[in-house]
Amino acid sequence: MTLKQSISSIALAGSLLIVPVVAQEPAQSGNAADNTRINTRDRKTTEVTADNQKNNVSDRDITKHIRQSLAKDSSLSTYAHNLKIVTQNGQVTLKGPVRSEDEKKAVEAKATAVAGENKVTNELDVKEQ
Repeated sequence: MTLKQSISSIALAGSLLIVPVVAQEPAQSGNAADNTRINTRDRKTTEVTADNQKNNVSDRDITKHIRQSLAKDSSLSTYAHNLKIVTQNGQVTLKGPVRSEDEKKAVEAKATAVAGENKVTNELDVKEQ
């Protein structure tokens, strides 16, 4: 292979690595994927967010066991499996969408079974289908 062929091969390989970037339109307020309102709410300093999760063993274990309990229940929606669970000094806050009132109650019951009675704040929202 000549030097010219090597340079051409390298140039061709380099050009294959370039991926075109496609501009995306910002989410519209009527779009089901638009969660701007919720994200704005979570920016308030008074709102519990994942940043508030304590790093002590007890709080991490509570969060972990609730997450495992939710993951094991195949009757729950993907929404319920991906909720925000924040534990601060044994107090659990649940946030995010669920598919129904029944699912909301089931998630709260699972969290209460792990954390204890009067230790769960349920801020779950029922997402319209």
